[in-house]
Amino acid sequence: MESNKEITGRIIFVPTPIGNLGDITLRALEVLRSADRIACEDTRHSGQLLAHHGISGKPLVSLHEHNEARRAPDLIAAARVGETIAVITDAGMPGISDPGYRLVQACIESGTPLEVLPGPSAVITALIGSGFPCHAFHFWGFLSVKSGKRRSALTTALESGETSIFFESPHRIISTLEILADIDPDARACVARELTKKFETYHRGSAAEVLAHFQIHSPKGEIVLLVHSKM
Repeated sequence: MESNKEITGRIIFVPTPIGNLGDITLRALEVLRSADRIACEDTRHSGQLLAHHGISGKPLVSLHEHNEARRAPDLIAAARVGETIAVITDAGMPGISDPGYRLVQACIESGTPLEVLPGPSAVITALIGSGFPCHAFHFWGFLSVKSGKRRSALTTALESGETSIFFESPHRIISTLEILADIDPDARACVARELTKKFETYHRGSAAEVLAHFQIHSPKGEIVLLVHSKM
């Protein structure tokens, strides 16, 4: 690994709101205002956030799952000659089911200074709001589109005895709840929807009860599913 003693630039990973645009820290805004450029998952989406907070004139560069490995060397090179680069995704913490992991690895491998700011995370927000035990938990990311793999993941989650957290599509949540209820209809389930937004909801109960609700009320919006084996 190279020494970073003479490197004056750095790459800063900045969490952004998961819904409510007011959920951004003063430190995050300071970084975004002072950065030489901002790497965004979607420059159009991020442009709206920046405009909302009066940040304009910053060079924006795309950094998404399809170009992160290719774009990382350019960002590393820019930081190593003095640029401060802010990295943001469409929502939440970069690297959590979003771009960012490969760039962090590239920083570490090249000895390029990096910082990670604390901030919004749908995972932690949903965990606390669910009312499930939070002293030990497992975040699984997005569930597979394949029902067999979803069943396997949910079975493992219930057997763990810990709170398990998944991201899920509103188009698949009923199918996923059907699988969960088939494995254990009494398992604790919570569907957290549209967190921090106007129509935020938490639906808590047994797997069978939560399934029954969404069989009547069509699920919409961004969803976090939490499960726990003990009622």
